[in-house]
Amino acid sequence: MPHLIDTEFGGLPALYLQSGDGARATVLLHGAHLVSWRPAGHGEHLYLSPSAVFDGSSAIRGGVPVVFPQFDRQGPLPRHGFARTASWIAQKLEQGDHHAMAVLRLIDDDASFAIWPHRFVAELSVHIGASRLDIELAIEHRAVDDAGESPVEPLRFTTALHTYLRVDDASAARLDGLQRLRYFDKVRNTEQIDSAPSLTADGELDRIYFDVAKPLALHDGTRRVEVSSHGFPDVVVWNPGKQRAAMLDDLPNTAWRDMFCIEAAAIGTPIVVRAGECWIGRQTINAEQAADESKGNRS
Repeated sequence: MPHLIDTEFGGLPALYLQSGDGARATVLLHGAHLVSWRPAGHGEHLYLSPSAVFDGSSAIRGGVPVVFPQFDRQGPLPRHGFARTASWIAQKLEQGDHHAMAVLRLIDDDASFAIWPHRFVAELSVHIGASRLDIELAIEHRAVDDAGESPVEPLRFTTALHTYLRVDDASAARLDGLQRLRYFDKVRNTEQIDSAPSLTADGELDRIYFDVAKPLALHDGTRRVEVSSHGFPDVVVWNPGKQRAAMLDDLPNTAWRDMFCIEAAAIGTPIVVRAGECWIGRQTINAEQAADESKGNRS
């Protein structure tokens, strides 16, 4: 059965999940951070930096950091918000023959209210089974709008699931499904329409694609991974490239070759949640079409 280990993964409390069909995942309570996902019969599919910091207060490089309630520096909060460095609470553990699931919760407290004065409940659900991973983020506005009182301000936030997918060689991998979509290029500070047949990581890559409606396909050698989302209208694609990677203390200089970040996101138009209501976003990753495990069975 899934169980809570107090000091196993990098010295931090972790939830270890394994479905009856052999799929496995590891989620930290620190940041509700998914640090490992191995589909049934496959090797590791997430990239986690060997230089990542596990001190219980810093953001962890790799896996799937939860970006909430602010993306990047697009607001007054710390970069990428506070959820990825907060302590979450394990709410539910479940395992079956073909699935395993963990639910973690974060509720506003004095520390969050001091910098973001809103009453909220955030829940992150990680569901694995066979070749599929579902990560669902739910944000509830828990303030009560009482009759006769002044209206409660709605929650407004931007968010993302900063998913680091492991690849054999980012310079050779390609991402399909973004053609003819509008994007903002953060490296060049320009906005344009993507006219290329596929996206490749030939140098630093940092783009926000807007209104992405169809699934994306990441081709990594002979492997194919499908990425889709619901509730998240945007997609961020990121790779630091050689020069940028050399500037990051928690990332080896050559690690840019090992990752291709595809993030389900809501950035272009902030999410608005009224008092008593809830928003839900989900990212689904399916490795079912991975054809060659000779490269996929890596630790």
